[in-house]
Formats: sequence, C-alpha cells, structure tokens
Amino acid sequence: MNNNLLRHKLEHNTERAIITLKWVIFSFIVGIILGAVGAAFHYGIDFVTSYRSTHSMVIFLLPVGAILISFLYKISGYEKDGGTNLVISSIQSDKSIPFRMSVLIFISTIFSHFCGASVGREGAALQVGGSLGYTVGRLFKFSDTDKKTMTMVGMSAVFSALFGTPFAASIFSMEVVSVGIMHYAALLPCAIAALTARYVANLLGAPAPFYEITSYVDFNLVSAAKISLLAILCGLVSILFCVCIHKTSELAKEYVKNTYLRAFLGGSLMLIFTLIIGNQDFNGAGTGIIAAAIAGEAKSYAFIVKILVTALCIAAGYKGGEIVPTFYVGATFGCLFGHVMGISPSLTAAVGMGAMFCGVTNSPITAFLICLELFGFEGASFFLLAIAFSYVVSGYFGLYSSQKIMYSKYKSNYINKKTE
Repeated sequence: MNNNLLRHKLEHNTERAIITLKWVIFSFIVGIILGAVGAAFHYGIDFVTSYRSTHSMVIFLLPVGAILISFLYKISGYEKDGGTNLVISSIQSDKSIPFRMSVLIFISTIFSHFCGASVGREGAALQVGGSLGYTVGRLFKFSDTDKKTMTMVGMSAVFSALFGTPFAASIFSMEVVSVGIMHYAALLPCAIAALTARYVANLLGAPAPFYEITSYVDFNLVSAAKISLLAILCGLVSILFCVCIHKTSELAKEYVKNTYLRAFLGGSLMLIFTLIIGNQDFNGAGTGIIAAAIAGEAKSYAFIVKILVTALCIAAGYKGGEIVPTFYVGATFGCLFGHVMGISPSLTAAVGMGAMFCGVTNSPITAFLICLELFGFEGASFFLLAIAFSYVVSGYFGLYSSQKIMYSKYKSNYINKKTE
C-alpha cells in the first residue's frame, strides 16, 4: 500500500516537473522571438514618428490613412476587427486568434503613427503578442487551456519588450482578463517570457523608459489628502475617457454607416484640428508631452483635448490602442493638479499616470508595478494610495468591453459582469 502511494506521488511529481519544464522552454523561446518583434515595432514607431515630426506635410495623409487601413482589413477578410477584445475573449473562452491579426495590427499601428493619428502602442503589443502566442500553442497542438496560457505569455512578452516594464507585463495579461481573480498558473511562463523579451529588446537597442520625478514631498496627512483627491479625480477622468472612446465610436457607426466615409471624416477633422493648433502636440502617442509633464510642464487643457482627439481617431478606424494616450491624459492632468494645489507637479504627473492606467484597465497591481518601474520606489506610498482610490472610484467602466468584473469592487461578492 505504501509502495503504491509512493509510486503515485512520484508519478504526480514527475508530471508536474515535465509540465513546468515545458512552460520554461516555450516561454523562453517565445520571449526571444517576441522580444525581437517588440524591438522591431519600437524602431518602426520611432522612425515614422521622427519622420513625421520633420516632414510636417505627412499629416495631410490623415483623411486617407484610416481609409487605407479599413481597406487593408477588408481585403484580409478581417473587416470586423475584434482587436484587443478578441484576445481577452480568447482567454475567457475558446475563441481562436488568427495569425493575420498580428500582421495587420503591426502594419496598421505603424502607419497610424506615420499619419499622425492620436493612438498608442499597447493595442498592437497585446494583439501581436496574443496572436503569436496563440499561434505557437496551435502549431504545437497544445490543449485549449494551454493555448490560453500561451496567449497570455505572448501578451506579456511584447508588452514587456515595448514598454520596458517586465514586472508589470508579467502580471497585466493575467490581471486584465477577469477583474477580481488572477490566472496564477500563467505566472511562471509569463514572467520568463517578459524578462526574456525585455532582455532581447535591450540587446537590440530598444531602451526601457525611466522618468525622473524632479521633486518629492513628505508623505504626511496633508500630502496624502491631496494625492487622494487627485486619485478620486483621476478615477472620474478615467470614466470620462472610457465613455468618450466607446460612445464616439458607437455614434460614428450609427450616423455614418459607410466605413470609408467615416474614416475620411474622422481623419479630416483630426487634420483640421492639427492645422488650427499649429503643432503636433496631440498627434501620435505623445511621449514627449508625457516627459514634459513629468518635468512639471503641461498645458492646462492638454488632458481634455487628448481624450477627444484619441476618441476621434479610434472612431475613424486608426489602430494602436489607448494606453499611451491614457498615460498622456494622466500625466498632463496630474501636472495641472500639482500646480493648482501647490504640490510637486512632477510627482502628481507620475501619480496621475498610474491612477489613470488603473482606472481604465481595472488593473491595480499592474498599475502599481508600472509606477515603480517607470519612476522608482521613492514615491511608492503615493502610488499605492492613488491607485487604490482610482480603482474604487472608476467603478465598472473600462477600455475593454470583453473584460469581466468577476468580483465587486465594493463587497466580496461574485458579480461576473462586463465592463461598461
């Protein structure tokens, strides 16, 4: 009897070791491949952004850029683009992710930045990573459950390579799918893939961003109260951001049913705005403006304008995602708050970024880790407090309609509802 029990335990432990070894090998390989893909994507975005900034006539492509992207998706048989929502849905269910999705989002995001659309990069990172991770799982005939894990592994790898935040990337793909629960079985492969991808991207010259907060304040009752107020406001602004993104696209589809006309009108409005404003502060991802806000300099109206033009460009059909614009909104709003409330605008810009990210993604652990990786540990108390407030205040709104809120933010109740 004891021998049978011992043999059973040995077989069970051997099986666990084999499964663990499988994930170590595959996540390492995927991390190498997607680290290179992430670096290539970084260079592509940087090149077209630099070219557009020195060749201002390029922005006149805005009215036709979204038309070309829509046409590309149509001839590829992918006219009804599920985007990041499809990636999230594939982890929740058995939906497949076509390989062409990674190719389409890679090309269309770079082209969107070339034209000057106000979009980010994370949509491409999550879709490229998720699509390629799923494809690897399918090629090696993984089970449906393991293919979902491979999708998360791919998401973590490209997110890490592109944003330079491997700690946050390891957690994000597990946290963003279902709010209130975590897919801990994916922790080891996601961590290996994220760290490997970041290492490869660094070897290929794709830097990890780090912003220096120019001045801090002591953590005391007064400063904590001000940061809490900022976090509450960021939670409300994150709701505004999500509503604008979703409602603008819904209204555009309702009143302008022709895809190409919708693309032309949206691109034209963005071009007209750019010409009126007289600069490209609101075109592209706006990483330069984010850096300026962290340094304590930002226009008072920047955050609200960025919300509107991002909603417009996404409604027009431009690709890329909303996370970097979210950082832009959070940093500029936080900077404004710091000046008004007499607290370090550099610190409040950093806090605003983290609070806004948490508000729109419902991912507090990832938001905290992003803050630590981008700004260092000195402001950790402020980051933690702000993210906690923003998570609660933002309610059940979110950028990703496929995201599910599994447990209430206010009670330990199982609710299983989609974001608003």
